[in-house]
Amino acid sequence: MLVLGIESSCDETGIALYDTDRGLIADTLYTQAELHAQYGGVVPELASRDHIRKLTPLILQTLEQANVKRQDIDGIAYTKGPGLMGALLSGTSVARSLAYALKVPAVGVHHMEGHLLAPMLEEAQPEFPFICLLVSGGHSMIVRVDGFGQYKVLGDTLDDAAGEAFDKTAKLLDLGYPGGPNVSNLALKGNSDRYQFPRPMIDRPGLDMSFSGLKTYTRNTWLKAVKDNDATEQTKADICRAFEVAVSETLTIKCKRALEQEGLNRIVIAGGVSANRAIREKLSQLMEKRRGEIFYPRLQFCTDNGAMIAYAGAQRLLAGQSNDLNFAANPRWSLEDLPAL
Repeated sequence: MLVLGIESSCDETGIALYDTDRGLIADTLYTQAELHAQYGGVVPELASRDHIRKLTPLILQTLEQANVKRQDIDGIAYTKGPGLMGALLSGTSVARSLAYALKVPAVGVHHMEGHLLAPMLEEAQPEFPFICLLVSGGHSMIVRVDGFGQYKVLGDTLDDAAGEAFDKTAKLLDLGYPGGPNVSNLALKGNSDRYQFPRPMIDRPGLDMSFSGLKTYTRNTWLKAVKDNDATEQTKADICRAFEVAVSETLTIKCKRALEQEGLNRIVIAGGVSANRAIREKLSQLMEKRRGEIFYPRLQFCTDNGAMIAYAGAQRLLAGQSNDLNFAANPRWSLEDLPAL
């Protein structure tokens, strides 16, 4: 089955072709980072309009890249949610219209399921069951995965997700957009001994997370530096280092608890923030000590992309699942509401 995947949940337009026999055969991505950089964050209306402009050309480009005709497509997968309503509707309407014209089934994919399954695009794939740390711009959650569609959320963010905290820290320090990579790059120049930031909620039982307090602590530290006439680039780097270490250690502690609680020794890290060096290193060290297994997608599949949507959608289409023509986007959608395969 040849499946066209369409991702348009936020500020990236991703198109891919996934063949259930041959694997991923084409993948294209357009990012709106430059468009939103001047505003310091994503502007939903601008995101929606840009998706509308880019979707059709990118689909044609992807088909040409793979030397595939529209008539060869057997099914279409599109991001149904969660995400920005206008952005979701842009991709959903194009996907549903194309599926109707080609007379092929279409299925709406949960954006976070796409991220969760992204490591399945690699040669070394995790076996079920495993623990998944999903960390993106708007989500930080720990999930037990027993199979396709068999998800149990063990821990969730109570306020700011890790990605949001990274972006807000970057904005505070005037590092530009997108903030996460800029904070991480500057942290490499930081002195790890200068500041010790708190590890939020590690003194409480459970697996829920909160990063709003850490964000506030970061802000107060910077404002004190400004007041003390110490608002230098080195101070920024030291703050970024302390912030990143606090986030990575907090996530590692929570993942260790999840593995012990569920009696598992296999973990997947996925989502945009999973590209962060410090987080990967801390979790890799944890799994090395435990003699366990860790999996994550290649960097290009950490951020939003069409390949993960095409793969997740292909599994559901193969199982006979599809959505009817009366489509609707779902900006708020729990992983636990998905049907198992």
